[in-house]
Amino acid sequence: MTQSPKIDILSLFLNELEEKLLEMGEAKYRAKQIYSWIVKGAWGEEMKNIPLALREKLDQVFEFRLPKVKTKLVSKIDGTVKYLFELIDGECIESVFMKYEHGNTLCISSQVGCRMGCKFCASTLAGRVRDLSPSEMLGQIISAQRDTGERVSNVVMMGIGEPLDNYDNVIRFLRLVSDENNLNIGLRHISLSTCGLVDKIERLATEGLPVTLSISLHAYDNATRSEIMPINNKYSIEKLLEACQKYFDKTGRRISFEYTLISGKNDTPEGAIALASLLKRYMKSASHVNLIPLNEVKETKLSTSKNVNIFKNKLLSLGINATVRRRLGSDINASCGQLRRQAKEGNNQ
Repeated sequence: MTQSPKIDILSLFLNELEEKLLEMGEAKYRAKQIYSWIVKGAWGEEMKNIPLALREKLDQVFEFRLPKVKTKLVSKIDGTVKYLFELIDGECIESVFMKYEHGNTLCISSQVGCRMGCKFCASTLAGRVRDLSPSEMLGQIISAQRDTGERVSNVVMMGIGEPLDNYDNVIRFLRLVSDENNLNIGLRHISLSTCGLVDKIERLATEGLPVTLSISLHAYDNATRSEIMPINNKYSIEKLLEACQKYFDKTGRRISFEYTLISGKNDTPEGAIALASLLKRYMKSASHVNLIPLNEVKETKLSTSKNVNIFKNKLLSLGINATVRRRLGSDINASCGQLRRQAKEGNNQ
């Protein structure tokens, strides 16, 4: 993405905006007024208590960009909303708005595309294009709230991209989104999903950000995991689980392991026994296995619901906490990556 000479205002903290306004010869108190508007997605004439002269000056110095809704799909089954957002450079990302009893959750993207190459994931099929800025991650939440008229209380970083591959921007986003002057979403209500970048997991443990770490595990041995997740060739399951235990020791936050059951690869009862043995050997702390019946990607054959339940029950019988993820938006292909891919294929025709 071409770097704009203007300052990306939505990526600033309140104190940074205060400093910029003082440099511009403006009163410090204006920063809080402006900040309260931009975190609601308002700009220009919408900022009712900001004088016209200052609004014009802001336009000259700052860039305010929210992702635009290019496509919106609403599930007739459960009200799940899937967004294809268009960014300022024309690239597209996806977000999914989901309603639960405990509040509204938004699954957001952290990159345009992904370079991790996981075989079961539609997001990575065309590779990584670029990282998202902190404002582009915040913008997904703000745009979804403006569109639905409802507050997002939980965020899942499980959309397009590998969050820890965009480390610095993601860390800034987490500090912004949880700031009381910003969207004020508690870090304990944010889950970050990673395929297993061990060095970044260890670094994340030192940041003082108590997010829930979700590990895309998807296999119980190195041979199987390396076949479906190339990152395992760099960081073995053993190294990954050791890093997970360190993360728990440092943060006290329980680790969640994501496990997509792929027919003939990792979905047998024997596989469940091997997975339970692996977790008991490396994870001294309590952990949770989240079994995922994903919407199908045409390159991968997913496990049947019968096999999913057999696998879950076997884990439970062996003392491993396991649940099957509730499948939302099945009529709109709510798993991330597919809508963006369809749009790209359509544009290339």
